[in-house]
Amino acid sequence: MHEFQLPDMTCGHCAGMVSQTLQMTDPGCKIQVDMPKRTVTVQSTEDRQTLAEALTEAGYPPA
Repeated sequence: MHEFQLPDMTCGHCAGMVSQTLQMTDPGCKIQVDMPKRTVTVQSTEDRQTLAEALTEAGYPPA
């Protein structure tokens, strides 16, 4: 399980884009978004670096 702090995730649209990006990286992942804390928790078989790179490429670099 991986948790990422995403300071640029500021609205529901952002959360949707983050979820879509993670699901494209690992279609079987499970995602939990916490908008007030601007965090996303991901249960995935992909490694942390791969997920972080995908988020960064989508415009939501982890802090």
